[in-house]
Amino acid sequence: MRFTKDHEWVALEGDVATIGITAYAAEQLGDVVFVETPEVGKTVKAGDGLAVVESVKAASDVYAPISGEVVEANTELGDAPETVNAVPESGGWFAKLKIADKGQYDALMDRDAYETYLGTL
Repeated sequence: MRFTKDHEWVALEGDVATIGITAYAAEQLGDVVFVETPEVGKTVKAGDGLAVVESVKAASDVYAPISGEVVEANTELGDAPETVNAVPESGGWFAKLKIADKGQYDALMDRDAYETYLGTL
């Protein structure tokens, strides 16, 4: 699993990346009440908006940490947005992308680097 400074995580299996937000991000958001996932077939570049999360505190965009094409969206979050709070780094994922460049994944922080980064906030 890799991480961004915007608190997204990426888990890579072959050329498909699963993307979600970290436990830290879910905690900062508070209770998630709405999630909008991307359409299958949508192509995104790293940094593009990928999903929208609304909590009791705020609405936030989730940005694509890497470029690729959406091959699956976690539509179950529409009926159970609280899953993002309950299991943010597993069942609370937003989308799966067929990645364009594995180098983008390799350039993200590993867990140790992300934990160190959190210590600077």
